[in-house]
Amino acid sequence: MMDWIPIVFVTFKALVLGTGMFFAIKWHYDQGRKLEEKRALLRAGGKVAGIFVVSLLGLGLATFVLVRMLGMDLSLP
Repeated sequence: MMDWIPIVFVTFKALVLGTGMFFAIKWHYDQGRKLEEKRALLRAGGKVAGIFVVSLLGLGLATFVLVRMLGMDLSLP
C-alpha cells in the first residue's frame, strides 16, 4: 500500500500543475491579443518607471543635502 502513495501523489501533482500551466498560458495568450489593453499596460508601466526614477533622484538629492548640512565628507578616496 505504501508503495502506491508517491505514485498517486506525483501523478496528482503533475495533473494539477499541468492544468494550471495550461490555463495560465491560455490566459496570457488571450490577454496579449487585446491590443488596447497592451498599450494601456505599457503606458502604465512607463508611468511607474518614470515615478520610480523621479523618486530615486529626489531621494539622492535629499541625501546629498542632508549630508552637506551635517558636514560629512563627500570626497572620494
